[in-house]
Amino acid sequence: MEWLVKRVAQEFNTGDVVNLGIGIPTKVANALPEGIKIILQSENGYLGVGPAPEVGKEDSDTVNAGGQYATILPGGCCFDSAMSFAIIRGGHVDATVLGALQVDEEGNLASWMIPGKMVPGMGGAMDLVVGAQRVIIAMEHTAKNGGLKVLKKCTLPLTAAKQVNLIVTDMGVMEVTSKGLVLKEITPGLTFEEVQACTEASLSYRAE
Repeated sequence: MEWLVKRVAQEFNTGDVVNLGIGIPTKVANALPEGIKIILQSENGYLGVGPAPEVGKEDSDTVNAGGQYATILPGGCCFDSAMSFAIIRGGHVDATVLGALQVDEEGNLASWMIPGKMVPGMGGAMDLVVGAQRVIIAMEHTAKNGGLKVLKKCTLPLTAAKQVNLIVTDMGVMEVTSKGLVLKEITPGLTFEEVQACTEASLSYRAE
């Protein structure tokens, strides 16, 4: 998992406005390469989100989109939801990093519900995946029950169609192209055959 988080963090440049989803994506902020400074955006109305506060210094009025206590860095700002989603829908977010239930070779994403199960809602994900300049999926390669998550075609209700650019898992890095998924990097210690065995979609390998 550490490799996954550090690999996603390599995708950004100083000055990028980035939105990090709940779960694995939130860890990316603490794994940025030295010298890279990004601006974190939270869809509940913040630019310049900082690290979690020290115990005892939490501010109940400052939380991220997942309801976790947060801090705001010097120069950061807060605003209402209308402004926040104007930033997202206006294409001013350089990248969003999200988890997924399923993603497929066409760049389709299913991340918000499993029919028949109680869900809190889709949050800002549907807006982010169509508004951000790049959509990066950060997730475990397979489900906890062993089910496959990188598919030929998503079977769960979609969050968005054909919007995913890059998939980073604990097994490797896959780029979504017009010809399918290209495996660009393999997690150290694994082979192409092992990654393909855990992937329903067909992979082509192009080492960088």
